[in-house]
Amino acid sequence: MRAFFIGRFQPYHLGHHEVLREIFEEVDEIVIGIGSAQESHTIENPFTAGERVMMVDRAIEDLKRETDFRKAYIIPLEDVYRNSLWVSHVTSLCPYFDVVYSNNPLVIRLFREAGFEVKKTKMINRIYYQGTEIRRRMICNEKWEDLVPESVVQVIKEIDGVKRLRDIANTDTGKSVC
Repeated sequence: MRAFFIGRFQPYHLGHHEVLREIFEEVDEIVIGIGSAQESHTIENPFTAGERVMMVDRAIEDLKRETDFRKAYIIPLEDVYRNSLWVSHVTSLCPYFDVVYSNNPLVIRLFREAGFEVKKTKMINRIYYQGTEIRRRMICNEKWEDLVPESVVQVIKEIDGVKRLRDIANTDTGKSVC
């Protein structure tokens, strides 16, 4: 069985990691959608689709060593801004999948309306494991590395992602997000 799981992964964090670990135990293969692939270089979406593919790919390699999981496909997906067309857009760009895993109410509704089986994922320590909090910590020079897999820390260092995010967060008004 092949599953579908989508996220923006800005950045990929330990919450994503644990959800994927659980999905891996239930399916043979997974299609991981990199949502909002066209977005980058903003506070909400600082990393490019390619950088996020690298983050997910390296983290998945860690999980493959820890589980019996076989195959993952990582597909960047640009937004179409028309919910009625979104599922067909996703399915046209991805390998076939049998089941969708999500906690996003809109994703759940759209895929169910399209006839897909949808399973809800666990919410894992959402106070800390969320991109908004991790990006805030990066900007404010607070500890963030313990909220993402080590392989993701390495990608962010390779691309100088923290500096990029801090540069983007600077404003000409003197207001700080910290």
